[in-house]
Amino acid sequence: MCGSDLEVYRGARTPEFLTYPMRLGHEVAGIIDEVGPDVVGLKVGDHVALRYVWGAFAEYITCDPFSAVVLPPEFPLMHGSLIEITPTIQTGLENAEISQAKNVLIMGQGVSGLQLTQFAHLYSPKNLVVTDLFDEKLAISKQFGATKTYKIPSPDTPTMDIVGKDFPDGFDVVIPALLEGDSVIDALDACAQNAKLIMYGGIGKTSKTMDFFKMHRRRVDILTTEPKRDVDNHKLLRQGRDMVVNGLINTEKSVTNVFPLAKIAEAFDLRNQTRADVIHVMIDCDGTHNDGRYDNGVIPESVNEPIEVK
Repeated sequence: MCGSDLEVYRGARTPEFLTYPMRLGHEVAGIIDEVGPDVVGLKVGDHVALRYVWGAFAEYITCDPFSAVVLPPEFPLMHGSLIEITPTIQTGLENAEISQAKNVLIMGQGVSGLQLTQFAHLYSPKNLVVTDLFDEKLAISKQFGATKTYKIPSPDTPTMDIVGKDFPDGFDVVIPALLEGDSVIDALDACAQNAKLIMYGGIGKTSKTMDFFKMHRRRVDILTTEPKRDVDNHKLLRQGRDMVVNGLINTEKSVTNVFPLAKIAEAFDLRNQTRADVIHVMIDCDGTHNDGRYDNGVIPESVNEPIEVK
């Protein structure tokens, strides 16, 4: 259940993003049930992670082979679904040009923020600074390579009010990983001279005025996280798959709840709350799994067990 799904649920997405009614669900992994007559490289029974496939809150969906990458059959599907966000993360960090001389700030440690922290750590920045509202999420970010963590006391607190004492000149790379559009205003205030602002988050509605003169005066580059070419999209999806499967990126720690498809309304109600113990909520769309195994959204141990390969 992506944050963008949540914004649709809240009615916070503008017509530029989508039109209603909208089929939700796009962070998805599953098992191929059928293939078309001209499909090569994919077969019935393959476990796959998908990219840019909407309407995945359903028992069955169809997609183009271009959107699928094969997973090892023993790899848990639940964690394979989060491979979907890796192409945007990799694009953003490549655009950031992170080096050992640069200070990096990631604002927010939800599911995307935690993946950003893991990927950014691999670029060996001078300081990898993360912020969040909850100590529990900051503790995970430390495990993922954050060198400094700061708790933000409230959503309205300017980030530099908290981190500015230690980093008065701002940061060379700033990545808002929050849904709210106003977070990009806060992110700009945290940018150092000649910084790069990577637009992973902050793409919702903006109620505040963007000070473009501040951007101009500081020579800040605002850069996208979306791959611009289809070939890059597919290449980065495969690369992200390999990094997750090989253990460089952990997608398991951020999953806190699982619901069956029949209880998706309860899942949205939970995800809509701002809580320390709720990071990523998954939907199991297999109809036969609506058997009580996900009572109250709690993850049973069997979900994380590898599937036996015969």
